[in-house]
Amino acid sequence: MSEIFLKILVLHVQVHKATITSEDMGWCCLPTRANKQENPYSNSIGGIYSEKNIRLFSYAELRSATDNFNRTNKVGRGGFGIVYKGTIRNGREVAIKVLSAESRQGIREFLTEIDVISNVKHPNLVELIGCCVEGSNRILVYEYLKNSSLDRALLGSNSEPADFTWSIRSAICLGVARGLAYLHEEIASPIVHRDIKASNILLDKNYIPKIGDFGLAKLFPDNVTHISTRVAGTTGYLAPEYAWHGQLTKKADIYSFGVLVLEIVSGTSSSRSILMDDKILLEKTWELYEAKKIKELIDPAMGEYPEEEVIRYIKVALFCIQAAAARRPSMPQVVTMLSKPIRINERELTAPGYIQEYKSNESKASTSSHSRSKNTASEDSNMFSTVIPPTVTEMSPR
Repeated sequence: MSEIFLKILVLHVQVHKATITSEDMGWCCLPTRANKQENPYSNSIGGIYSEKNIRLFSYAELRSATDNFNRTNKVGRGGFGIVYKGTIRNGREVAIKVLSAESRQGIREFLTEIDVISNVKHPNLVELIGCCVEGSNRILVYEYLKNSSLDRALLGSNSEPADFTWSIRSAICLGVARGLAYLHEEIASPIVHRDIKASNILLDKNYIPKIGDFGLAKLFPDNVTHISTRVAGTTGYLAPEYAWHGQLTKKADIYSFGVLVLEIVSGTSSSRSILMDDKILLEKTWELYEAKKIKELIDPAMGEYPEEEVIRYIKVALFCIQAAAARRPSMPQVVTMLSKPIRINERELTAPGYIQEYKSNESKASTSSHSRSKNTASEDSNMFSTVIPPTVTEMSPR
């Protein structure tokens, strides 16, 4: 019996030892120190990693992914920072944007905004994978898109415009329109992009367009936005009311989109056209439209194209760049006008507004001197206060 009792006692002690916790040992032992090998970066965010749907990268990991941010891996530079191509540990290629301006927010607030952006998902928006907030670093990690930006692929000096058939160009226009419509109308907190331009439209291996840099403007003070710094390449995209008075609405994005469509159809950069002759792309387009020579705007490198459809795209773009913001269509209207063979009601079309900063040291408003514009002096106030009339488009097919 004594032998059996001894075995039972030993078993009881073993079971008891197996269930002892650190709290049980607190009465006799000092607390164990944290493992020195534990990643200190994970502690620097105060547990936010588990609270939000954000993938956090360490600075060391991103430095390794870009070969110490080697300039040979630099693939772009924008108003918010430099972009590098990198490969993370799982072998995935990514675009790593090192933000150049210091965010106005602390880590928690910054991550809250990034969490919002990362949850905005659409086939025509660049996917935000994660970020780094180690120390003073603010770095964003995006999906990498093989065909770079529209600015380089179609409008750059080394581009191959002939590769961009009308089928590809029209799909890019429609894809960007759908992405913008999603940002403006289909999410709980609408996002005004502020900087729609060719360099912010990225193309995947199949030339599917994705809008980049959406939502970033909220992270920084106004003095680091593209408006205040007057980045040369963006002047041609700025809606007059935004450039002059800082009136930021969805209509400013719609104006920029109209400029983008004209660039895609013509194969001409709006900002570079300023340097080549005395007329900007918008001014030239309107003059050709009034002279009934709009076909002259179409890029000859495009090859064969459906003339009626291409001209419809140009007319939709002209609706988007009207001087009076209230006369511009909404992005859902734009999507409808681009995707369906509807008749455009040109009687409602008025002259574009654009910035003549390149012609003088002082920016000023301009509309075509030969225009059939409805924007007479007596009507100006009404133009900006009325809503888009229902006659902007006639929905019956041709």
